[in-house]
Formats: sequence, structure tokens, C-alpha cells
Amino acid sequence: MGRRTILLDLAYDGTDFCGWQVQRSDRTVQGELERALAELHGQRVVLHAAGRTDSGVHATEQRAHFHTSMDSVPSERFRDAINSKLPLDVRVLRSRRVADEFHARYDAVLRTYHYHLLVSPVQLPRYRNYCHRISRRPDMATLNRLAAQLIGEHDFSSLGLPPGDGGHARRRVEAAAFVSRPPFIVFQISANAFLWKMVRTIVATILACESCGEDAFVDILQARDRSRAQLAAPGRGLFLHKVRYHESFAID
Repeated sequence: MGRRTILLDLAYDGTDFCGWQVQRSDRTVQGELERALAELHGQRVVLHAAGRTDSGVHATEQRAHFHTSMDSVPSERFRDAINSKLPLDVRVLRSRRVADEFHARYDAVLRTYHYHLLVSPVQLPRYRNYCHRISRRPDMATLNRLAAQLIGEHDFSSLGLPPGDGGHARRRVEAAAFVSRPPFIVFQISANAFLWKMVRTIVATILACESCGEDAFVDILQARDRSRAQLAAPGRGLFLHKVRYHESFAID
């Protein structure tokens, strides 16, 4: 069968993980998956993800690929083989073979995140790990006027931290809106890529600017100064919702 590139669709509860990326001593999503892959292959297998989620952040659809020369497992059966060796807070939803040149991170063209806000005077125990509670319902029309200012290509230095390798902070946002999903308000945003803590900082800053108006928010966005924006909202409300690729790869 030869060397294959396998793409995994993943879901995980980020509550007990210190983010995606492998760390020396802390539990991570990548660490658990690579441990399972190593058990299957009898050697280390490196997994490349579409994006790195932070501590406490969840995923309903993360995507990652690895290379394998194992002939005994059909591409679609890697799902069950890997799941049999994983803890219950991370699951492979689907596995399939993709083009040899495919890369889960570099070939992604759109990433969508959802951030869940619970409107409640008290935190409801069943939701405590999956949302950020706010006590007062904000004006949805105002929130969406502010969110609309994000659409397009901007330097997001005020609303996130640029890559540590000196990369630029320009990102292209295709859609951004707050949607009512009682008892939640869900912030939905899609972009070609995101800065570190960008979505959570946007949520916190828009909520803080609700009473200030669009001009104040635009000033923060254009300032390219991280100190002008709010501290990031908690990671527990954030979900990596979907990752999309160029249609030439025929990945739905």
C-alpha cells in the first residue's frame, strides 16, 4: 500500500487539557493522540493540526493529518483503531486518505470558531466548563454593528498576539456575528487564520464597547496596540467549530 497521508476529523472537550500542542509535562490533545498513534505503529508518529487551541478550549471539528506506512489498517478504520486507545474526552470522528501533498494547517482556507456566552444571574453547573457567564443580556443589534467592523482584512495587533516567529498580524475575516441561542448568545467568526487569543479578546472587547459605540471599537482595532483592548475572555467558552480546505482537495 505504501506511504499514505491520513486526515482525521477530531472532537474534544478541552476542560482537562493544557491546549493542543505537546508539552513536556502537561496533558495535551496532541499528546494523547500521538501516544495512541505510537501504540498502533510501534514508533513515534507526528500529528499536524489545522490550528492550536489553548488551554480549556474545545473542538467540535478540529482537523489533523499524519503519515503512515502501516498496511494492516484501511484508511477509514484508523478512526476506530485510534479511538480504542484514547481517553473519553477526545475522539476521532472520521479518518480518510488524502493527497500526499496535503497539509492540515497550510492548506486550510477558512476556520470557524464559536464562543458561547451564558446569560444568567448565576452560573448553571451543567454549563460551567462550556461557556462564559454574563449577568445582563446585551443589545444584540449593537453587538452585531461592532462585529461587522471586523469583516475584511485588517491588522489585528490590538486584538491578538502575533506569531512568535515575527509573522504579521494581518488576517481576513469573512463573517462575524452574534446569534441568539437561548440560554446562550453565540459569537460566530470565520477567518483565514487567527492570532493567539484573538477570538476571546474580540468577545471581551466588544462586550466592553457595547456602551461606547462603533467609533470607540474601530479606534481600538486601528490602534494596533494590544494594551487598548480587553483581557481575553475565558477559554472554556470557545469551540473550534469547523475547518475548510480548498475545493481541489475534495474535503467536505
